[in-house]
Amino acid sequence: MYLALLVIFLQCSELYTQEEVFTFNAVEIKVQPSVKVKNGAPVSIVCHADISKNTDFQLKHNFTIFKDGKLVFMTVSDKGDAQYEIPMARSSDTGDYECTVEAGRKTKSSNSLHVWVTGMTKPILTAEKKEVLEGDVVKLRCELPEEVPPLYFFFRKIKMNSTPKEKHVFEPYRNFSVVEFSVEEGDNILQFDCFGRRTVKLEFENSEHSNKTLVTVREPFIKPTLSAKPSNNITEGDRIQFECSTVVARMRDIEIILQKNKTILNSVRDEKILKYSAIATLEDSGEYLCKVEQGRASKTTKLNVDVSELFPKPILAASMNKLDENTELTLSCSISGFRKANFSILRKNSNGDIWLKNSRNLTMRVNVNDTGSYICKAEVKGIVKESKPVRINVYAPVSKPTLSVIGGLPEVVLGKPLRLICHSVTGTPPITFTFYKGNEIKKIVINDTYATFLDENIRRNDKRGYKCDARNNHSSGVKTSNILNITVIVPIRNASLGSIPYGEVEDGSETAFLCSVKEGSWPILFRIFRKTDHEVLLFEKSENADRVMWRKEAMNRQDTGTYYCIASNRANVDVKSHPITISVILASWQKGVIAAFVLIPIAGAVALTLWWFLWKKKKAKGPSVEMSGSALATNLTSEKLTRQHNDGDYYSGSGYIEDSENHMKSTDESKGPDLESAEVEYTEVEVSTLDPHRENTRAS
Repeated sequence: MYLALLVIFLQCSELYTQEEVFTFNAVEIKVQPSVKVKNGAPVSIVCHADISKNTDFQLKHNFTIFKDGKLVFMTVSDKGDAQYEIPMARSSDTGDYECTVEAGRKTKSSNSLHVWVTGMTKPILTAEKKEVLEGDVVKLRCELPEEVPPLYFFFRKIKMNSTPKEKHVFEPYRNFSVVEFSVEEGDNILQFDCFGRRTVKLEFENSEHSNKTLVTVREPFIKPTLSAKPSNNITEGDRIQFECSTVVARMRDIEIILQKNKTILNSVRDEKILKYSAIATLEDSGEYLCKVEQGRASKTTKLNVDVSELFPKPILAASMNKLDENTELTLSCSISGFRKANFSILRKNSNGDIWLKNSRNLTMRVNVNDTGSYICKAEVKGIVKESKPVRINVYAPVSKPTLSVIGGLPEVVLGKPLRLICHSVTGTPPITFTFYKGNEIKKIVINDTYATFLDENIRRNDKRGYKCDARNNHSSGVKTSNILNITVIVPIRNASLGSIPYGEVEDGSETAFLCSVKEGSWPILFRIFRKTDHEVLLFEKSENADRVMWRKEAMNRQDTGTYYCIASNRANVDVKSHPITISVILASWQKGVIAAFVLIPIAGAVALTLWWFLWKKKKAKGPSVEMSGSALATNLTSEKLTRQHNDGDYYSGSGYIEDSENHMKSTDESKGPDLESAEVEYTEVEVSTLDPHRENTRAS
């Protein structure tokens, strides 16, 4: 029964669970009254969840509202709506809002909605001091208390009848900013204000201007007074005195400075008056400035002074500006329309002017060292004026120039440029050098003591000589060098080596080597080398010819190898011939000796063999014709019997000897008269009866 009840309970629970089914259709976020509201107005952010259910049952909703990804509101409700109230919207409430609803383990979020609170709160401006001195600074603080950084702050300094001065500061992490404005000369009553700026969706939005803050400026001292005595219009030579004064509130750290063209003439500290005097000159005309400084405060006064000319500058005249040495020069100094003055004549020098004479006139005999610039000075009432410099050039005559080749002998290699130098030992520069080739002008150079010329058009048979002229401003005129004749060196071309005999040379014989060139200037250095495993210099000689012959009297086997020659001249280019190969072989008499030592034993052996053969043959033929003794008959009879008994082949004695003579040929192959003769002898022996005793008697 309990089991049945459990099954019924589980089925009922399953039916109950299946009945509570829901789904999110949508989650929406809305702004009331609108997405764009004014600063200070109320705003409601409404989150609505649209849910479908299978039955009418209660469902708890967890509402969460985010602004720019940060949580700003959270609530739990049985209803499908939640509302986030902002009583007074500020610009900091501007942003992107999003709503998320969670119910029954299901979550859904709305789309993002941008809310823009237009307008910014009014900034608050405060000043550190309400009263300052000239030269001090005003420290200001501008704050936007209800705004959120990043923010821009703009400060303004407002003066009457002038354009406001503005400073701006970017504050990324705070809603206030501090700046300083300096108080300048002429600032009396100052007003300051500020405003803020922010960026919304790439657009700038400005706040209204803050309250105006008033700052009063007090002078630490009054503007200085500058005067000139006896007057600011005086004549040079008179003494002029300047006075600059002021009134100060306190004497501490006060300074008075007198300037002209940014040059400080005089200064005093902790005093109310400055004095300065000088003898007036024309250069003293101009604007003078008196400046009073205390701390950062500064005030100035200007005064123009005009100094009239007492007398004009002197004029120096020379009898000649260019003259030869050892001639007279007269210098005269004068002042137009004015004669009562103290004159002096001087020569300019980098280490200080050199005094020559206290007079308006100077006559002297000059030399080269007197070249330079001269001036004269005139003094009236303590005023000294200087003339413009006059340039005097004293010339020494040029010496006869020398023309030479740069770097060596008067020669040039064909195909290379010729470098010439023309030099004068003495002569006041500038010197004009003229180069000639023959009578043709090639180059003109103006220099101090020398000049160079490069001739790149050198020909093989060019016979024209070179010369140069030198001249300066001396009256002696032109000096000409000696004529320089140049030797043109033709480089070596096409060296060749030959020999007689060529190729094979008998041991002990003489060999002639001939080294020659196709062209080249003399003398020519010829060198002959042999190359085996290394190079060996065999012959070296300098000749005023285009060939040279070298004779080697006795060649030997060690002279076998490759030979070549090298030819060179003053062109300093080695020209190498093609190599030739020389083989040293045995001489004819050496071959004869070797032949004698080899062939004579062979001939003797051949002759001895022939003699033995002939002797043997003669010895074999003699007994077969003359012999009639019983020994031969017995032998022949034995042979015949043997032949009859053996019934085989038969070889005669004479047949064996002939075989030996004919390189062991068989008897059958040499059947001739000898063999037939032997058979006849055999027949004769067969029918006769030989007496042994007779044979013995004949033999004895």
